[in-house]
Formats: sequence, structure tokens, C-alpha cells
Amino acid sequence: MKKKVVVLGGGVAGMSAAHELIERGFDVAVYEMKGIPGGKARSMPVPGSGTNGRKDLPGEHGFRFFPRFYKHIIDTMERIPYGNNKRGVADNLVEGTRLGLARTDDVPVEFVTEFPTSLSDIKSLFKSLFDNHLGLTEQEVEHYLKRIWQVMTSCNERRSEEYQNIPWWSFIQADQQSANFQRVFTGMTRILVAAKAREANTATVGTVGAQIMLDMVMPGGSADRLLNGPTNEVWINPWLDYLRQSGVDYHLNAKVERIDCKDGVITGATITEFGNTYDVKGDYYIAAFPVEVMAQFLTDEMLRADPTLSKIKELANDVDWMNGIQFYLKEDVPILHGHMIYMDSQWALTSVSQKQFWPHTDLEQYGDGEVQGIISVDISDWEAPGALFGKSARHCTRDEIMQEVWHQLKASLNVGGRVVLEDSIIHSWFLDEDIQLPNPDGVAANLEPLLINKVYTWEMRPQAYTAIPNLFLASDYVKTNTDLATMEGANEAARRAVNALLEASGSKEDRCEVWEMYQFGALMLQRWHDEARFRKGLPWDGDIF
Repeated sequence: MKKKVVVLGGGVAGMSAAHELIERGFDVAVYEMKGIPGGKARSMPVPGSGTNGRKDLPGEHGFRFFPRFYKHIIDTMERIPYGNNKRGVADNLVEGTRLGLARTDDVPVEFVTEFPTSLSDIKSLFKSLFDNHLGLTEQEVEHYLKRIWQVMTSCNERRSEEYQNIPWWSFIQADQQSANFQRVFTGMTRILVAAKAREANTATVGTVGAQIMLDMVMPGGSADRLLNGPTNEVWINPWLDYLRQSGVDYHLNAKVERIDCKDGVITGATITEFGNTYDVKGDYYIAAFPVEVMAQFLTDEMLRADPTLSKIKELANDVDWMNGIQFYLKEDVPILHGHMIYMDSQWALTSVSQKQFWPHTDLEQYGDGEVQGIISVDISDWEAPGALFGKSARHCTRDEIMQEVWHQLKASLNVGGRVVLEDSIIHSWFLDEDIQLPNPDGVAANLEPLLINKVYTWEMRPQAYTAIPNLFLASDYVKTNTDLATMEGANEAARRAVNALLEASGSKEDRCEVWEMYQFGALMLQRWHDEARFRKGLPWDGDIF
């Protein structure tokens, strides 16, 4: 008889766990609170925007970004059938050829480079990258590259035991550098991973940043990949179809009310689905909630069974906001063939012009048929005062958020005599539905914040298994090689949870593959050298011998 697994949460982690389990012969049921699958990765219709039989305009929680170093989620995507695609929905990934830095005092900087093979190559290439009138001295670029080089040539143990507890701001000695240095290098950090350089740890920010920078100049494809259509149309919905066709019992609009634990084991969960409340039971349970949601479900009985789970409550405080707004345009404006980072934007904006990456999506079949382009923007700082109203995004109305974001985009793009954006091209706009306004205190609430990898939090993060023998954790706050709150981290966590479940059940099925990350293979000699030094209690020195 098949063992039943109850998966609580139907985002990327929950769907990934269900995918691996159903292919290994388990009976799987998934319960997702929202009416749309995919969690933070989902796209969503703009309610009521479609007319005369057209589809609603596509909105997003935030734009999608698939760096080249992603391995786990890409492997899963390759196993989701899609038409005649040989690699499933993974063939729906297209490459962006540019990464841009927009600023208010000059035209944007674009990055295109080639593969480095030595430290001197890396230095010369990255110097050329930043020799674009950014106001940086050669000494500042050299200093930053030395810090990146240190991260890349440090052993795993040093990164996990030392760098996890050093703020990125301190590691790059930002206090001792110029305002332009801080603007460029900490601004990029804040925007790319929604983290503040003074709080985020070096192991995460430095390692991921170094990997992205290397991927920008490695041969064999772009570091910046996007989907070739609205997320749910070209990825999430085909995934849900595959899971259901494979036998997964996937429930939408199914809110988990509580998780019951007795005598040290999970005995069931209570679900409310379309107004009906009922209990579900299984042999095993996978909690695929975000950290702040999982913290709410921890009971005294669960904490007695596994006291380490109490750390989840502490981790739940280490979240920040990164949510999207889409501008639908009367004419397409392909700002850049990839992602644009707005260094000087008060709200830490990034954007992508979507239509150029959606060759098979006819936008005239959406909305009222008048939309010709989409600029999708992520807001990563909801606390800083804006330039237009002087208020933080959390204290603005939805309309004020729209106006402020548009103002900040224009301030960085309409420079040097260029006029890229004009007010007259706006057709309509959509702010992520997870931003909830108004509230009694006048401050917005966010239904889906993002975990930030702060200093001194690595040891607080749990493993995918627990001391409760039939409970497993699959979410991006779990300890993973990815070490970042992303769809890649969520997928890896799900694989780890499934592997632990396979062990607990005595299954002889093959284990899910889990990849090493950020190994910088060309630098193994330096990393072996540093490992020997670390074991002797010596600091990093960057040498080979």
C-alpha cells in the first residue's frame, strides 16, 4: 500500500516536493491557500482587465530571474512536459544579453564581457566593466575585486563559519570608501537580493554576487535568463497539469488552519477549502510554508518534540519586502535586453521590459487589446522616503506607489537629453495583490515577504528533517547549498525534505539529486590552500602555496 504524504503549501517548494514524491510512487496531496498555484513565483490576472472575450492582463508578484548558476529548479523544469519542447518548460527560458545600471546623473551603463581565466584577467575585465563614468577610482575597483576574490578563493568552512557572521558592509570596508563606492557596490547588493548591506551576511551576498559576476563573463550562455511568456502560462500551469495527471491531489483555495501534534508525531492538519473545514491525515507531512507562516503553526507540543524548531520563530523576524508593479504601455519600450538596476532610486528598483522576451505572446489578446508593452518593476526598499511624496512605500496609497515608482524610473532613464519614458504611454498599471491597503494604522501589509540572510542566522536555520519523525520542512529558510531565498533554494529544500522522507520510510527509490553550489571550480587550488589554512586557525591569504 502506498504511503500518503500531505504537503502543506503549494508554491515552488510544495510543487517540487510533490513532483519528486509522485515520481517515486507515493500518494501525494497538496493544499495551497491561494486560488493560483506557484506561491511567490506565480503570475496572476489583473482582475476585470479583460474585455470582449480577451484574457485579463498578466500581473506578477515580481519579475522572474533565472541566473545561470541555478541547477535544482532547472532540472525540475526539464521534467515538466511542454508541447514539443525537448527540455520541457526549461526550453521556455530565454537569455537576456545585457545587465544595466541606471543612474540619475548620466545614461545607463551596460555590461557585456568575456570569460576570464586568471586573477589578472578577472581584474582587467571587471575594471573594464566599471570603467563607465561611475565615479569610481582605480583603487576602489581594485579594493572591491580583492574582496570578491577573497570570497571566491575561500573554502566552504571559512564561508560558513566566518563569513556568515560578517556583514557585507564591513567585509568590503564600505565605511572607508567614497560615496560613489557605496552607491555602486552596496546599492547593487540591496537591489539584487533585497538585502541591506549593513545587515546581510558576507557568505550569502559575497558568494552569490561573485557567482553572478562570473556568470556574466563565462562562455556558454547568459547569466540573465527569463521566461518567454507570463509565468503561469509557460511554467506553473503546465507544472500543475503534469502533477495532477501524474496523480497528485492538488487543492487550491485550501487554507491550512492548524497542524496537530500528539505524543511527538504529527497526527493531522485542519483545512478550510471553499468554506468547508475538514481534517486531513497522512503517513508523512511536508510543511512547505514560508518562514513567517510556519512560525504561526508551531505549537507547544511540536516544540517539546523538537525544541530546535523554536528558532523558526526568531527567523520569522528576518524578512523584508520585494514586490512587483507592472506598467502596461500603449507602445513598447524595450529599455534594455535584460534587467536594469536603478542605483539611485530611493526604493531600490529593478525592471525588465517584458514584451521583447515574449515572442509568442500577443498582448492584443489581453485586456482591451490596446497594450503593446509591459515594464515589470520590483520594489526592494519599502522603508526609505520617496522623492515625489517624501513617504516610504509602506506609507503610500497604491496610486502614490505607482506615481512614485514611475517618477523614479524617469529620473534614471530620462537623462543626458534622452526621453525614454513619457507619461502619455501609460495604459494602466497593477501592484502585486500581496500588498494589502488600506490598514487601520495607515501602513501597508505584505502577505508574502522575503527571507533575508542576515548575520548570525545560519545556525538558526533548520534542516529539512526534524526530531518529529513524520514532519519535514521544504522552504527557502531551510539550510541549503543555495543559501538564498529564491525558487532555487525552495526547490533544493524540497529535494532535501523528500530525501529525508525516503530515509524515514525505508524507501529504496533513488534519492533526489542535490548539487553543490558556488564552488568556483577553476579556483580549486586556492580553495584547497585556504582550507588547509583554516584548519590551522590561520586567516585567508589568497595564495596557492
